[in-house]
Amino acid sequence: MIDIADYKTVAEQSVTTWFKAAPVSAFPANGGACVLYKGKQIAVFNFTRRNEWYACQNLCPHKMQMILSRGMIGSEQGVPKVACPFHKRTFSLQTGACLNGDECAIATYPVKVEEGYVYIGFEE
Repeated sequence: MIDIADYKTVAEQSVTTWFKAAPVSAFPANGGACVLYKGKQIAVFNFTRRNEWYACQNLCPHKMQMILSRGMIGSEQGVPKVACPFHKRTFSLQTGACLNGDECAIATYPVKVEEGYVYIGFEE
């Protein structure tokens, strides 16, 4: 099992650009919102129950709709996840893997919070 502290450290090491997405106050507690970066829609989640932040692509790979930021977040066996609001497929917010056994996955991005702002990391 991946320890989230280790995951963030490994993910942050490969980041070349930190995008200042928005103030913390722009994201609902235990929910998500969408930000745009260079034409990409990114879902950002303020998982306050776990005191953690996550980011992933907003595009659901099953229905090809920009909807994941409106999905429900929770945990499955300790793994933070998001469920697509249309068809309830769930994805790990740590790795992007589909937790329903499907082969499709989503892109995930490292997140950090500094001085009241949320930043998303990208390799460029």
